[in-house]
Amino acid sequence: MTTTNGQSPMRKRRAPRPYRDSALVYAAFAVIVIVLATVTGGSILWATVAALVAFVFATGLTWRNLRKRERQEP
Repeated sequence: MTTTNGQSPMRKRRAPRPYRDSALVYAAFAVIVIVLATVTGGSILWATVAALVAFVFATGLTWRNLRKRERQEP
């Protein structure tokens, strides 16, 4: 058995800044939505509103789950 499996598996390494990293990923997704709407001739206003709502919702859920996980760790 190695330390990556078996009775004493190694713990996964955590990202040094998970809150910032998740916000950056969701911000990039929001920008992609706005760019796609612009390129396809869609409404930039509606795309921006939808991207902003999705960003806030996804970031909030991710941060809530990260905080929950931090509280559960010993």
